[in-house]
Amino acid sequence: MEVTFDNQSNVLSAQILAVHDGSVIYRIVTDEGLWSRDHTYLKDANPAVGEPTNVGVIHWKEKTFEIYGHKKKLSDIRRRPRNLLKKERFWRWAPDRKEYTVIYHNEKEWQVSTTSNNPEFARNADRFMEALLDGEVVASFSVPYRPKLFGKLKPMVVNLETVALEKDEVFLFLVLIYSECKRQDKMNASGGWQG
Repeated sequence: MEVTFDNQSNVLSAQILAVHDGSVIYRIVTDEGLWSRDHTYLKDANPAVGEPTNVGVIHWKEKTFEIYGHKKKLSDIRRRPRNLLKKERFWRWAPDRKEYTVIYHNEKEWQVSTTSNNPEFARNADRFMEALLDGEVVASFSVPYRPKLFGKLKPMVVNLETVALEKDEVFLFLVLIYSECKRQDKMNASGGWQG
């Protein structure tokens, strides 16, 4: 699945559009307080009945993710590598789910790949294909390199492979939004966009 953001660089307030037909899949809405963000909502734009519903929430102050009503602390779903020099982060929603490595690659895009730290691979013969795909990039999130003074800015694009869409679509969207917000915060705190 390939989607774009209708907002050029603000991942906190955008619509996520399908590339093939331009239809809205998700809406991202953020509540902000006086000094900080409160919540970022990922809303399903096409619910079965009624208004768009929240499928995922980032609780910035509480440092938690919520997916379909289930809340988990960041410390429970994210871990850092033992080597402090590595910039990758490991994310897993639940012990029975895949673990993903997330890294900002070549100052252009976030890349998400599966890791070999999945105990189910060794125990379950039905997951043979998943074991073969271990280490493969299953999602990417291309972000504009820097603001342009002249010309049109390329949109942010997310590509999710079928392996990532199975159970972790909402989780990976939240991880990518969270990661990009933190990267932008760090860039802005250091004096703006770096080249």
